[in-house]
Amino acid sequence: MHFKELKLNEKILGAIEQLGYTEPTEVQERVIPVALQKQDILVKSKTGSGKTAAFAIPLCELVDWEENKPQALVLTPTRELAVQVQEDITNIGRFKRIKGLALYGKSPFAKQKLALKQKTHIVVGTPGRVLDHIEKGTLDVSKIEYLIMDEADEMLNMGFLEQVESIIKLLPSNRTTMLFSATLSDEIKSLSGKYMKKSVSIEIDAAEENAPNIEHLKYVVKDDQKLAFLEKLTIIENPDSCIIFCRTKERVDQLVDALDGKGYTADKIHGGMMQEDRFEVMDDFRRGDFRYLIATDVAARGIDIEDITHVVHYDVPLEQESYVHRTGRTGRAGRSGKSIMLATPHEDKFVKEIEAFIGFEIPSGPELSAEEVAKKRSAFDLKMQEQPEIKKSKSEQLNKDITKLYFNGGKKKKLRAVDFVGTIAKINGVTADDIGIITIQDNVTYVEILNGKGPLVLKTMRSTTVKGKQLKVHIAHK
Repeated sequence: MHFKELKLNEKILGAIEQLGYTEPTEVQERVIPVALQKQDILVKSKTGSGKTAAFAIPLCELVDWEENKPQALVLTPTRELAVQVQEDITNIGRFKRIKGLALYGKSPFAKQKLALKQKTHIVVGTPGRVLDHIEKGTLDVSKIEYLIMDEADEMLNMGFLEQVESIIKLLPSNRTTMLFSATLSDEIKSLSGKYMKKSVSIEIDAAEENAPNIEHLKYVVKDDQKLAFLEKLTIIENPDSCIIFCRTKERVDQLVDALDGKGYTADKIHGGMMQEDRFEVMDDFRRGDFRYLIATDVAARGIDIEDITHVVHYDVPLEQESYVHRTGRTGRAGRSGKSIMLATPHEDKFVKEIEAFIGFEIPSGPELSAEEVAKKRSAFDLKMQEQPEIKKSKSEQLNKDITKLYFNGGKKKKLRAVDFVGTIAKINGVTADDIGIITIQDNVTYVEILNGKGPLVLKTMRSTTVKGKQLKVHIAHK
């Protein structure tokens, strides 16, 4: 099957193509047609199956560009995931000029309030901050037609049920609701039963998805021997890109220091860090600046990096679902991966609970012999010294033909988006289709010019007025 068969808008198809999506994944193939019919959907699908695009594509297709108030709300459990979903929506809706906005805590409320005054089609956010904006009147939900609950099981695990229910009660009742979850607990079923109308249930068979891609192994290791064991394991496995999960942030801090001292290229992410620092580490890891990311479970969500070859559970997760979410970071997009758990002799009970939950016994890993460590040491050292290959982001192709222009006039000069569109589209060789997202603030305006037409527009606008006003124009700084 091809995306063209899904009867999508040409602009959406164009963006999808440039993002490198060729054929829909199973979850996309099954969800998109139902979503386009505006039916409520309950989807069970593991992370890494392409479900963000499964709801982002129909949302971008369905929202009306003319409407200034938000028409869709996507709730996510973590800030990282909110930002990532917002980026995906912006990329998919790029040529239709769809404006997505991420709202999350530990980020200035006033800045978000200002952004919400702009035309915004789709809002993505964490429940606490979204509820805060609705209650303070800065997020108008009167035109919301679509509600998406992403990673719903994790939202409930993190204690967001009350906030999620408070938000739902404030939304228009005549809406389409879609709920995505890696696991379907009784709580999730009750949530969908309560707030969804005649929902279509779509289950992507996890057994089929999991089996071929991810190899699971376990080792029994005393706690005080874990570091030495990890060193042997990484030398033998020699991963290109690996996430090592710990139970607490203190443990993450200790492990990253220890690995740094041994010459590993490593960095860390946990809930105690400033949000901007967390985003920066994730971007560096996504680009391939370092090979080992040490993380708490906060990072198991919202990490969508296609080339992670290994996940190591340095500490056994206490919740079975966490094992599924951590493991889902590898073997993404049809690639293979390895999930290796280090359990202490006393953690047998937790391991058995995880095995019961995933439906199979995790085999014990092969012995790591001193001979093999010695044999593979030089290849490991070599990889540590090599600069990892810097990976291109999916949106690079899409963004390379886009120029963002800055104009020194905005709302206070009574300028509106239509004024910029009208003026720019009159330029010889430019049409309205070459104009991307327009952001109008009090004193400045940013206009994205698509399809490589930026230099032409920049040159022409230096001597062209907008609504009779001559504005300064230059390329916007990143």
